[in-house]
Amino acid sequence: MEILDGIGQGFSVALDPTNLLYVFLGVLIGTVIGVLPGLGPTATIALLLPLTYEIDPTTAIILLAGIYYGSMYGGTITSVLLQLPGEAASVVTTFDGYQMAKQGRAGPALGIAAVGSWIGGTLAVIGLTLLAPPLADLAVEFGPPEYVALTALGILLVTYLGTRHPVKSLSMAALGLLLATIGQDAITGTTRFTFDQISLFDGLDFVAVAMGLFGVGEILHNVEKTEKAQAVVGKIKNIWPSREDFRASAGPIARGSVIGFFIGVLPGGGGVISSLASYATEKRRAKDPTRFGKGAIEGVAGPETANNASSTSAFIPLLTLGIPANVVLALIFGALLIQGVTPGPQLISQNPEIFWGVIASMYIGNAMLLALNIPLVGFFVQLLRVRSGILASFALLVTMAGVFSVNNDPFDMWVVLVFGIIGWLMKKTGFEPGPLVLAFVLGSILERAFRQSMLLSGGEFSIFLTRPMSGVLFAAMALVITVSTLTALRRRRRSRPATPGEEDLAAADATAEPEGTPGAESVDRDARTPGTGERDDRA
Repeated sequence: MEILDGIGQGFSVALDPTNLLYVFLGVLIGTVIGVLPGLGPTATIALLLPLTYEIDPTTAIILLAGIYYGSMYGGTITSVLLQLPGEAASVVTTFDGYQMAKQGRAGPALGIAAVGSWIGGTLAVIGLTLLAPPLADLAVEFGPPEYVALTALGILLVTYLGTRHPVKSLSMAALGLLLATIGQDAITGTTRFTFDQISLFDGLDFVAVAMGLFGVGEILHNVEKTEKAQAVVGKIKNIWPSREDFRASAGPIARGSVIGFFIGVLPGGGGVISSLASYATEKRRAKDPTRFGKGAIEGVAGPETANNASSTSAFIPLLTLGIPANVVLALIFGALLIQGVTPGPQLISQNPEIFWGVIASMYIGNAMLLALNIPLVGFFVQLLRVRSGILASFALLVTMAGVFSVNNDPFDMWVVLVFGIIGWLMKKTGFEPGPLVLAFVLGSILERAFRQSMLLSGGEFSIFLTRPMSGVLFAAMALVITVSTLTALRRRRRSRPATPGEEDLAAADATAEPEGTPGAESVDRDARTPGTGERDDRA
């Protein structure tokens, strides 16, 4: 009954004309930036953060959430038509979506992606509606030790699950924690790492850091690219899938919804991992796996459903525990903090209009996205004709003007430029800015909770292990580290050069196996990314 009352309150908020307009603007902007390769939801939300301070917090979070899950729709269009993913989660769609387009079936590929995305997103919102309130009630019992364990686990999972280079990601997370200590001590009031600069007494501004790393850094990275996408040729027809297409896609859509929902809840899960997991599942279940990579509609329906479901379920840890599950949610988390709203267990009781209003807006937003993506595909394709130089110049102008408008402080503009160059260098050297930003956001929470835990225990670290929930969370951290270490050792052992004795044994095995045996050949083929010939160990 409480959930029904909350949903009723949420729809009364979401159906307000102003909020309804911002839902539409959010999903429209999200679709557009998903279509434009290289921009992505992270950079766009970072650029738009200053604009949200002039509007109500509920309206702001509705706008940013719409941009996030809307971008998952838009990235499909270029993945299918140009084999060029608009954002990272749409990489898997290029495997079969582009092959369908080459066979003249671009319409059904885009249609089933839109339908699957709507079903996955809607089912995930239902799961969010049912699961978030009891989880928030459980989180009310959390004390400082539990928050230390939870924030540490979140940072650890993001570095291990959401990135390809855990060591580099851990170093970036450590740098983010270090940057979070700049400014005045939250308990003693002493200054740290300010170098007598008054502008640093309050610490580095989150908006300036985020806009530099993701806004300016992404702009510099994209301007540096020289490759161009091929122009779209021909008219897209028969967007609505046939009965046979729906029949083949029903199972992948159902399984993709479940996979995406549960992976999205995990810190660091995100759309990339969920879409890869869905694709691998469908290929493993298929009667003829060789169809995948050659235009199998199941290879489009499952991953697209999964990445939209994960983008919605990622709001569960943010709204109930105050822990962002990925970088985009970290930006939204920071936007709420600056507006004086603290996501977490008390959000339902203290700000029910935000909690339930955002959930209700997702029901409306997913329906709007389905209505937009089916008839307006041709319009979105035309956006690919806009020159990247024009977009980059406009985005840089908005970035600098926006960050100055937050505090009216020229120092923040220098912070943006410095972190923009750092973000660009990180891209070139294989370091990912996501763990840095997430650790920077969670750093103050982690430090405050740790200091409070030490005061409660009289300086004894045993408080983290003797309390049941914090002990379980630290055990989970130990398990993640152990499994990751063993996996890395196993991979290193497999990749080391064979000894002379092992080479002789391998040669003997090769002579014993008849020529043309499909075993090794099929394994090698399955390990390659369909349509590209490159290896994809994650799939």
